[in-house]
Amino acid sequence: MRILVVCGAGASSTFVAQRVRHAAQAAGRDLSAVAGTEQSLAIDLDAADVVLVGPHLRRSLENIRRDAAYRGARVVLLPDDVFADIDGTRTLALVDTALAAPADEDATERNTP
Repeated sequence: MRILVVCGAGASSTFVAQRVRHAAQAAGRDLSAVAGTEQSLAIDLDAADVVLVGPHLRRSLENIRRDAAYRGARVVLLPDDVFADIDGTRTLALVDTALAAPADEDATERNTP
């Protein structure tokens, strides 16, 4: 499974992706998590199963959701306090919730506290 974490410039998404990778590794799970930017989304989406969207990109969520759905990827808008998830376990749980939801269900709003 491949997780794409998207933010504006790639800095904050790098931290989130690293934390999710560590949480998955600690849980014995095989997944990759990579950082991307809103500008590189069209290219990065091709191999993503789940797209985690930084809370500051809320204004772009509908466009991201549309593009991701076209490629079969799930989208999760990360909560405003995502950077407090130091070990990545809470963010990984959001990924699991998104994957467990029916394909036509909007997991984005349901996962946002």
